[in-house]
Formats: sequence, structure tokens, C-alpha cells
Amino acid sequence: MAPESLVTDHTVLAVVVGSRAYGLDTAASDTDRRGVFVAPTELFWHLDGPPTHVTGPLDEQFSWEFERFCELALAANPTVLECLWSPLVEKVTPLGQELLAARTAFVSLRAHRSFLGYADSQFRKMENHGARNPKHVMHMLRLLLSGLHLLEHGEPLVRMDQHRDRLMAVRAGDLPLEEVAAWRASLTARMDEALARTPLPAEPDRARVDALLHSARRKSLTEP
Repeated sequence: MAPESLVTDHTVLAVVVGSRAYGLDTAASDTDRRGVFVAPTELFWHLDGPPTHVTGPLDEQFSWEFERFCELALAANPTVLECLWSPLVEKVTPLGQELLAARTAFVSLRAHRSFLGYADSQFRKMENHGARNPKHVMHMLRLLLSGLHLLEHGEPLVRMDQHRDRLMAVRAGDLPLEEVAAWRASLTARMDEALARTPLPAEPDRARVDALLHSARRKSLTEP
């Protein structure tokens, strides 16, 4: 089976992410698409199983196989978690609806380490190379805002409407570096403080996700 057909024929959830989902798009922004497909169960009965992810067939499109998506979401991967809360859903099947209904099962205190850790590592890379890409800085601040909201409210913040003007000023290079650094420090401190009152459980609900995966595999055996 061609990898692209896994996306075209077996996708259960397809969303738009990136600047358009965040409300930070400009006229020149691409449309970034992410999806989840369920590979037919029979494909796992071979030495060479199905791919864990597929790029395309559209430009800026990337999809994960259902199990790989669940693994990354359980690890609180920021990009994957935000797919579950994207306001721009292009396709959702009944199984995709089940996945969305179970999205809170994926969130846990692991998000503190993943969101904050990724943003910090990217900031350090920029500092070590002496090159601060304003657009990249904007997205790292956006990631911190999303992670903070997740810790405080139990779900990531995708739409950045209330922060758009300030974030776009960062992107344009109009915000002084000292103010950018202070904003980053404030968000980092607030994320640490949020650990004391967060509604998130220490660990994700792995049993619920495992049951969902089991159901997906069984349905793939019986459905055409």
C-alpha cells in the first residue's frame, strides 16, 4: 500500500495547525496540515509494518499513524497535543470523534517538562548561535503561553487572539530585546508556580488511551 493512500483513504482526523490555527497568520502564511490515520491492521502482520508517519500528499501536510500519535500525545509532545485542540478541523470520522473525546486522557504534568523544555532548548540554540529569528522567538513565546494555559486550565491555548498584537510585534522585531527576555522569564516563572495548583494529573490516563487504540485496531479488521 502506497504511504500516501494511508492518508487519503484512512485518515480519521485532519486539522490545520500553525499560524492559521493560532490566529497569527499573515497574507504570506502557509497552511500547515496535520492528521491521524489508522493503518489497516493486516499491514502489521508483516516484517515491514506500515509507516509511523507520512509526509504529504499536500504541501505542508504531515500525518501520524494512530498508535504513534497516541505515543507522542502521552509524552505531552506540544505539536501533537495542540492538534487535539485545533479550532480548524478539516476532517473527522467517528473514530476521530472518539479520539477528540478522549483528548483529556493525554494531558498530565509531563506537559510542564515538554513545553518548557522545548522552548528553553530552542532559545538556548538561538543564543549559542548568536542569531535570533524574530518569527521563531514569537513561536517559542507562543509555546510558553500555550503550556501555561494547559497547566492552569487543563488544555493548551491554541488561538492567541488576546496575545496577537504583542506576539506580532515580536515577529516584526518591534519589541525591545529586554522586553522579550522579561516576557519569557515571566512565563517561565508562572509555569513553575502553576505546578502547585494545576488540575493536571501526574500521569496521563494510559489505560483509556490503550482501550481506544485496541478499539481502533479491532474496527480496522471489520470495516472495509
